Amino acid sequence: MLGFIAYPMLSVFYYSLQNYNVTKPWRNGFAGFDNFRRIFTDDPLFWDSLVFSGKWVVTEVTLQLALGLVLALLVNQTFVGRAAARALVFSPWAVSGVLTTTIWLLLYNPSTGVGRYLADAGIGEYGSSVLSDTGTVFWAAVLAELWRGVPFFAILILADLQSIPGDLYEAASVDGANRFRQFFHITLPHLRDAIILSTLLRAVWEFNNVDLLLTLTEGGPAGVTTTLPLYVAVTGFEAHDFGYATALTTVAFAILLFCSILYLRLSKFGGDHK
Repeated sequence: MLGFIAYPMLSVFYYSLQNYNVTKPWRNGFAGFDNFRRIFTDDPLFWDSLVFSGKWVVTEVTLQLALGLVLALLVNQTFVGRAAARALVFSPWAVSGVLTTTIWLLLYNPSTGVGRYLADAGIGEYGSSVLSDTGTVFWAAVLAELWRGVPFFAILILADLQSIPGDLYEAASVDGANRFRQFFHITLPHLRDAIILSTLLRAVWEFNNVDLLLTLTEGGPAGVTTTLPLYVAVTGFEAHDFGYATALTTVAFAILLFCSILYLRLSKFGGDHK
């Protein structure tokens, strides 16, 4: 714990107070809070990336939760081939972010991908790419991440669905409750904690998403798909400004910590609600 968690965290806090650029060693040294002053007063890219991060997280988590819940309810039913259907639904979660990007880059390829066949059908134009258009790149990236992220919610929700006693539904049916009322009065209350926990975990992971966006759009076009962690990666590993990058990381950590605590408090996670 000390070696792999505490020491790296303390190192980040230490370097956030330093000027540390390996390409300009003569400027290295203690900077105090200059990096943080620069973040909040002199860096519009920070605010742009933070706003996009919020938009990305809310869109992804909302859609993934809704689609994951629907999929979990479907594969929880009894039907022929259910095991194969579950394996098919859950398989994208086993694919790494880079491989997911490779799949979607091929699908979005303007010469050999889906766009070519849509153009053949009279929809769109030949040679146009959804990843190079600022009006379509966001939803193209959202769709790619949905394919990978929806199974996460489906897996967790399905596991919790199977823990709901069947006699509750039988008693509700006897009392005249239809499927709609059973869902809102039995299913959702039992899924509440699983939904709260899964949305929190997924929100943190989506906020920290770097691999898919970096390899799919590289933060473009014109920086419109640059999240805060992606901005940190570019600042640190391309500009080699590790002092400023660690300051950005510290700010991101504080934002995530505050939002997580607030979310758990407002949602009353673990409270008596059934």
